[in-house]
Parts: sequence; C-alpha cells; structure tokens
Amino acid sequence: MKAPFRLSKRLIHASILAAAIATASAPVAAAPDPVELVKLADEARFPQTSFQVDIDIESQSADGNAPESRRYRVLSKGNDDTVILTMEPVSERGQILLMHDRNLWVFMPAVSQPVRLSLAQRLTGQVANGDLARANFAGDYTPTYVGEETLDGDQAYVLELNAIDGSVTYAKVKYWIRVDDDRPLKAEFYALSGRLLKTCLYEDFKTMAGAVRPTRLVMSDALKAGETSVLTYSEMTPRPLPAKLFTKEYLKKLN
Repeated sequence: MKAPFRLSKRLIHASILAAAIATASAPVAAAPDPVELVKLADEARFPQTSFQVDIDIESQSADGNAPESRRYRVLSKGNDDTVILTMEPVSERGQILLMHDRNLWVFMPAVSQPVRLSLAQRLTGQVANGDLARANFAGDYTPTYVGEETLDGDQAYVLELNAIDGSVTYAKVKYWIRVDDDRPLKAEFYALSGRLLKTCLYEDFKTMAGAVRPTRLVMSDALKAGETSVLTYSEMTPRPLPAKLFTKEYLKKLN
C-alpha cells in the first residue's frame, strides 16, 4: 500500500515543478517606451505643425476675492518658436512674449527694448511663462517608466521626467498618461529641491485641429489650498506662420 502513495507524491511534486518551470519561462510583457509615450502625449496636447490657439485663464486666490481673468493668443511653429499675444485685459494689450528655443523675451509698448525672462517665472496665477510658451516635454525632459496606476478609474502609465538642463520650466515632472489612448491625465511639477510646486489635471477632451485634445487644464498650488488657475483652450487652428514672426526684430516693429 505504500508504493502507490509514494508514486502519488512523486506525481504531485512533478506537477508542481512543471508548473513552476512554465511560469518562469512565460514571456513577461515589456515595459512601454517612455520616450515614445511622452511624444504621443505631446502630440495629443498640441499639433506638431504651426497653429494658433486662444487660451482663457481664470485664476482663483485662496482669500475668496473675485477671480482674475486673462486671455492670450498663442502662435506656435514646431516645438521651439512661440509668440504669445496678450488680448485681455485691455490695459495690457500689446504685451508680447517671444520664445525661440528656450530663450524668452517680453515686449512691452512702453519699453523700447525686449526684456529677457525665465520660462519658470509666473505669468499669471498658477501659470508659468513656460506653461504657455513651451509645452515640449519630449524635447525638454528625460523620461523614466515608473509603472502603472489607476487614476479616477483610468489605467495610467506613470512616468518620471527629469529636466535635461536648468533652462526648462520645471526640474522634474511626474506624469500620468492613459493606457488606452496615450493621452495625458495628470502632471505634478517639482522644483530642483524636490518640493512639489503644483499639480495639473487635463480635462474636457474634444476634437480640435484634427485630433482629440484636452481643452481644459486645472492647475493647483501644492502649498496653498484654494489657489488655482483654469486654462480653457479654444479656436485651435492650423495655419502657416512665417519664420520672421519669431524674431525680435519683427516684434519690435509691431510694438
């Protein structure tokens, strides 16, 4: 009676060993390419050719005062040339921002020469100059794949983006990209010290300029609860833009 029992134990052990070998040899899904993910998310946010878009920004302070509203018109050609025209308030109309590569200048009607600015400087509310002037995550950051998380019911890739140098808007970005369609869902922006500066939610996806894009961004201060800026994108239109538009000499003439 003992022999069959020993045989049965041997069969069980063999089955367990075979299952373990099969599991170990099963192919493991490769991690997605973080560089390609960031590129696709960039393409979801903006056309990669020249275009124009209007951006309304409403900023709310924590003190409960009336929100501050501004409107800008952005003219962009590729990833390295952008002009931002202040449309509202009327008192600031004529103020122009020019970005070429990662260099940024402001032109003001009352000042004869353009003034050099930083991409990280605040434009209005929670919005930095670079948030409007340069949205080229693929060109400004080195991404690393961290893993996957569920974010408000959506499965998302999580990436860590580290600035390629000190000239870009933020030192580090934590970025959530939806698995289903490679569209951006959320970003956290960090200072060089590692301090969280603000968060951004990408919302209200609609078709603009031939693709489904986020038309509403909600930026919230990470340190001051209630300090938020809502950016609403409209009238995004592909259009040819001459190279001379993105030069200091040309914009001096406009002013």
